[in-house]
Amino acid sequence: MADVQVTCIRKPHPMSPHEHITHLGNPPRWEWTREQVIASIDAGTNTFYVLDPRTGKRSNVAVVRTAGKAPYLRTHADGDWNNNLLSLDQCPLAARR
Repeated sequence: MADVQVTCIRKPHPMSPHEHITHLGNPPRWEWTREQVIASIDAGTNTFYVLDPRTGKRSNVAVVRTAGKAPYLRTHADGDWNNNLLSLDQCPLAARR
């Protein structure tokens, strides 16, 4: 199992605070779809995390499942769910693989 840092995200409309993340990545190494990351977490193949640029604090990426909705990804640190993924920069187009 690999422990993988996420450094960027992709949304259909980058400035929209309400759209789901479609891709996560760490260019130029990788960029995966949200579904690929969820499947990898569920299978125990990889763990994913985000580092706060100011504090260096780690937040783990986890799958959130709500009845009647598609699963989505969110970060979790110190017992709290937070939105560290949404604060990441957009992945550059060239990073897609």
